[in-house]
Amino acid sequence: MTLSELAWLAIGTVQGLVALTVFLLAALIGFCLLLDRTKFRPTRNSRVVKSLDELVGPPIQYLPPDVPRGPSDQLAGSRHTA
Repeated sequence: MTLSELAWLAIGTVQGLVALTVFLLAALIGFCLLLDRTKFRPTRNSRVVKSLDELVGPPIQYLPPDVPRGPSDQLAGSRHTA
């Protein structure tokens, strides 16, 4: 093997690894986004039931992130006093 053949072999190997990495990353991100969209959909009229409460009780209403949750401070135990 000559030096130019080894160079072409190395370039082809790097190109193949980069293409494989990009494909696997795109597939992983695509599956994560696809499965994440269906996580919070209501299942009242579906054959799949997430919990018995959802089947028998009133529909679950998710709260928006800016609604106050109460007076508890979850980080109070991690503060260091000097």
